[in-house]
This record gives sequence, C-alpha cells and structure tokens, in this order.
Amino acid sequence: MRPDDGDAFRQALRLAQRRCDIPVAFGGPVQGEVLHLTQHIGVRTAGLRGLSVRAAAGLGGHVLVKRRPAAVADYGSDASITHDYDAPVLAEHIRSVVAVPIVVSGSVRGVLYGATRASTPLGDRAADAMTGASRQLATELTLRDEVDRRLRFRLASETGSDRGTDYSDAEQIRELHAELRALAQTVKDDILRDRLLDVSRRLAGLGATHAPNPASALSPRELDVLAQVALGCSNAEAATRLSLKPETVKAYLRSAMRKLDARTRFEAVVAARRGGLLP
Repeated sequence: MRPDDGDAFRQALRLAQRRCDIPVAFGGPVQGEVLHLTQHIGVRTAGLRGLSVRAAAGLGGHVLVKRRPAAVADYGSDASITHDYDAPVLAEHIRSVVAVPIVVSGSVRGVLYGATRASTPLGDRAADAMTGASRQLATELTLRDEVDRRLRFRLASETGSDRGTDYSDAEQIRELHAELRALAQTVKDDILRDRLLDVSRRLAGLGATHAPNPASALSPRELDVLAQVALGCSNAEAATRLSLKPETVKAYLRSAMRKLDARTRFEAVVAARRGGLLP
C-alpha cells in the first residue's frame, strides 16, 4: 500500500528549514484543483491548519494556476494577490512569504510555503531552499507513482482483468527491448546490429512523454544495463544476461545514474523512461 504522502511533504519542509533558517513553513497536496494545507512547522495558531486554498485565490492559489514560484514581501498589503485568506495568515503575523509548486509530469501536485514574521523580506537563499525541497519532493512523488504503476501491473496480471492486457503488453515490450539490445551486442554484422538497435530505440520511444535529452544520452552499454535493471534484474543477473562482470555492470549503472542525475537505480529507470530512452 502507498504510504501517506503527508510524510514526504513534511520531510520536504524540514529539508528547506535545514538549508535556510525559515521560521514558518507549511504546505500540502492539491486535490481536485484545491490546495489543502496539511503540514505545518512553526505556526502558532490553528488558522492555517487544514485550510483549503482555491485556485487563483491568495498566494498559493496564484502559484497553483501559474505553476511557478511566487513571493510577496508584505502579505497584508501586496496588490498582486487576492486577500481571501488574510485572517489566518495575518493572525500568524506573517509578512514575507514564498510559495513553490510541486510539479510532477506537468501537473501541480502540491505547494510548499516558507514565511517569516520579520519586516525583512525572504531573500534568494530562502527561495532557493524552498525550490530545492520542492524538486526533491517532486522526485519522491514520481517514484511513488512508479511503484503504484508497477503494483497495478502485477495486480492486473494476477487477476487477469481486462485492464491487465495493456499492462501485460507494456511489460512484454520492455522485455523485448532488453532482449534486442542484448542480442545486438552479440552480432558482428554492423548493418544488422544497427537495425536491431534501431528497432530497440523505436520500442523505447513508444509512449514517451519527452524526446531523448542529448545532454544526458547514455552510452549503448549503459542503456543495456539500465534496460535489464528496468526488468527488475539484480547486478549479477544483468551481468549474466549481458555476458559482463558484475563489477562492470556496477560501473555502467553508476555512470548512467550520474548522467540522469539519479540517486538510485530505480530513479534512473524512471528518468530514462520519461526521457524516451526506455519503454
């Protein structure tokens, strides 16, 4: 079962606080185009607890619609936002606020706020801390979504439901992709090898949301290894399938993770799929 995402939001807020001394931090998920403030650090009143923020209303609603960070130096007098939520915000004596959206696959999944009660506005350092925390939270939510997707695949396959047909087909495509890449490396004929690799690239592009990023392009062997990892293979299993040493597989995997700016093998698979490098 998927854990409550509230813990991930709270961890992101604490991360921002550690990076920059922000006295007040709060935020929460977006559900049905409404932002729900479920996590709070440093608040003194109950006004912000459980508050629901509508799209385009207040600073958070503005961020929800624009899908980019926004800040105000003096919340009570700022003319760029509506003041639907002045009562709970000003009851906290909050003045300077920065709000950052959590964007996953183009959709705003939540908003994080950092705020101060002092007359001095929050600077770039605070904004950078909130932005960094929001990006890490977006990655965490992406990983949780991917776990959910895999669980649905397995459930559909086990139950034999009608919806399982598409999931099963997707898994077969991934297995064929990995097999084609492994087979291509054993072919000595350059023309035939290139044709096999071209077919594997076309399979990888099916359903991709973005074109492959040249800046993070993987080498053929890095992609071979990542294709096996995407099937759930361990380093030893991938080494056997690709006729490589386990240490060599580890080296290719570390290189692929670095190029994809991924902290874990699973995160690397997600990034490669989103970039059209894996099916």
